[in-house]
Amino acid sequence: QVRLVESGGGLVQPGGSLRLSCVASRSVFTMGWYRQAPGKQRELVAAITSGGSTNYADFVKGRFTISRDNAKNTVYLQMNMLKPEDTAVYYCNTVLIFTNYWGQGTQVTVSS
Repeated sequence: QVRLVESGGGLVQPGGSLRLSCVASRSVFTMGWYRQAPGKQRELVAAITSGGSTNYADFVKGRFTISRDNAKNTVYLQMNMLKPEDTAVYYCNTVLIFTNYWGQGTQVTVSS
């Protein structure tokens, strides 16, 4: 199993930036960020492999950057040019032997 601990959420103005962090209790191949707004389905934001390959949802491309520090088992999500529609709970995710593991979630609120 793996435990994921997130941090970095908060309240930010439209156009502002936040940096989310997720620390895993062990090394994992793929780590990703998902988000879920009230009444909405959880959706993939970005993912990254241990080798550095990345994948982004269209709605964040050019604004968000995912990165990782394998030595620290940590993944980051740099969020720039934030929009009100980015408001959601952001969850860190990984998969081990067909099982999904999730962090506790961190709230991101984009509002004037």
